[in-house]
Amino acid sequence: MSTDRAHVAANTDRFSGFAELYDKHRPKPPEIIVDLLTQIAAKDRPVVVDLGSGTGLSTLLWTRVAAEVVGVEPNADMRAQAERRAADSGAGTVRFIEGLSTATGLADRYADIVTCSQSLHWMEPSGTFAEVARILRDGGVFAAYDCDWPPTLNAEAEDAYNACRAKAEALERSMRLAPEVHQWNKGGHLERIRDSGRFRYVKEVGLHHVESGGAERLVGLALSQGEIATLLKHGIGEDEIGITALREAARHALGDAIVPWFWSYRLRLGVK
Repeated sequence: MSTDRAHVAANTDRFSGFAELYDKHRPKPPEIIVDLLTQIAAKDRPVVVDLGSGTGLSTLLWTRVAAEVVGVEPNADMRAQAERRAADSGAGTVRFIEGLSTATGLADRYADIVTCSQSLHWMEPSGTFAEVARILRDGGVFAAYDCDWPPTLNAEAEDAYNACRAKAEALERSMRLAPEVHQWNKGGHLERIRDSGRFRYVKEVGLHHVESGGAERLVGLALSQGEIATLLKHGIGEDEIGITALREAARHALGDAIVPWFWSYRLRLGVK
């Protein structure tokens, strides 16, 4: 297997087995993204393609304005959860298909808007940008957006979350549990989009979003991270990973309170 194919397979498999937990605890994207990208695309009822659509959190965002929304997701567990979410919401304009960011199977100039929510860092850039440019109409908009982890809510709880993730990442590396998994640095997204030569205008935009949660959701958010899920799949206990310490610290910091979570997002857009 080539290195690129090995990365694709490993990155896809990383999200197997915890789709329901992921869907429960991950944030929904800011609604303002819909208004922003619809305005830039200059299309009142756009056709939207959501690459790496996961459990549909970012795909269903578009149902109030889009003529059609297609979620492209290679992981079967995530796709099945997305289909359940769509069925529960009655979103008839949304469908989910199996595919890759480099090979969607969609027609040329199919979309007005193509998005990647929390997913571009898992995608091989050159092939992804080529595919995005192929399926976008002239004047169409590509947008990749990510949130900063964790949300801003409480210093003690955030410190505990960061310590847990750092411990889990170090443990996964030392045990070589996912040697083929590969991420592209998020800080390089804007430069890679610009350097691709596929877009005539490129820009980064800062956005903010507020949800709410407590100690239980903060632990659930940690459990939805790939490195922690991988360790648990391999039988590593919560004490060793640092989940127990996080649970205790979050409970100490927050008690039973449900508080606002302030999410900061970075959106990189390119106009074809």
